Amino acid sequence: MKSTGIVRRVDELGRIVIPIELRKVLGINEKDALEIFTDNERIVLKKYEPADIFTGEMDNLIEYKGKKVSVTSITKMAEMAGYSLVKNEQ
Repeated sequence: MKSTGIVRRVDELGRIVIPIELRKVLGINEKDALEIFTDNERIVLKKYEPADIFTGEMDNLIEYKGKKVSVTSITKMAEMAGYSLVKNEQ
């Protein structure tokens, strides 16, 4: 984990401010949702991405390398690459 040297205090409502420099670098904008994780004694914040990164579709998602991709997107990309993904239904 890389230290930024930035220290913030928690206010009386439990809030902290994420510095604008970090928000810009990480692509976090006003009103973006952040997912909260714990790792032993650490609190980890991650930009929440609940939908397909290409289409915004929220159904039939597969997580690949930390990103959500829909089966529809995967199928379309496979077709663009010259592959046919046909389910064998019996």
